[in-house]
Amino acid sequence: MEKKLYRSATNKVLGGVLAGIGEYCEVDPTVIRVIYVILTFFTAAFPGLLIYLILLLMIPKSPEIY
Repeated sequence: MEKKLYRSATNKVLGGVLAGIGEYCEVDPTVIRVIYVILTFFTAAFPGLLIYLILLLMIPKSPEIY
């Protein structure tokens, strides 16, 4: 079965991007969020926010399964 990257529909804070990356890499999404926040602060915030917005637009939302 092929793994696909999706934004998380259930475990999201803003758009589900970082939770989706965590689920894809099989890592706790909290770890991904902490690393991302630290890297964003060390790059003067603007590049990190821009990258998040780009990822938000590029990564599709996970399909809803009922």
